[in-house]
Amino acid sequence: MTDEQIVLVGGLWLDASAWDGVVSELTRAGRRAVAVNLPGQGDGNTSATLDDQVAAVLAVVDAAPAGSVVVGHSASCALAWLIADARPSTVGRVVLIGGFPQADGELYADFFPIENGTMPFPGWAPFEGADAADLDDRTREEFLAAAIPVPEAVARGTVRLTDARRFDVPVVLVCPEFTPEQAQAMLDAGDLPELAKARKVDLVDIDSGHWPMLSRPVELARILADL
Repeated sequence: MTDEQIVLVGGLWLDASAWDGVVSELTRAGRRAVAVNLPGQGDGNTSATLDDQVAAVLAVVDAAPAGSVVVGHSASCALAWLIADARPSTVGRVVLIGGFPQADGELYADFFPIENGTMPFPGWAPFEGADAADLDDRTREEFLAAAIPVPEAVARGTVRLTDARRFDVPVVLVCPEFTPEQAQAMLDAGDLPELAKARKVDLVDIDSGHWPMLSRPVELARILADL
């Protein structure tokens, strides 16, 4: 078993249990995987901030003696990038699944309406099509039952990036509901400024929708284990 740990950070509305299938497969493959419980997403703390979530992931990264691969999903791709910015010498690689890092000064995840201080899951309508095509009815129902409204101070937190050494950290962009070719076109068009400055970006395809940890945990774990 390699000593380098794989740190798994879920996107909006998810707690650490979303990674259970991936963690099981990684463990079977001899990799050490840690799914992070983010403040405000599972602990009942509706006043949690983006800084709180950064601190929670950093605590896991700092506890690893041999470095970490930090995996962000969806909106948490920006969170994974914040960790690379904060720990460029100990994060060996950043893996981004179905999302892209925000630039300095942008809001973290101001995507849907805030209600009573939180951003609830907006239902499946915004995700119909490639995003959710591979989720069966049971998975959708389980997702809805478990979805955790994200605190406003997380969703509307401001991304602050300060260390240019983050661009030295290798990046793997896992492409679920979009193709590697589409991702490359976005890079070429200048639509992904943070990734455009990264010195090494690899694009990896996975045949899934936006939540491969739920619909394709074995395939996703294999990609992560092979890094």
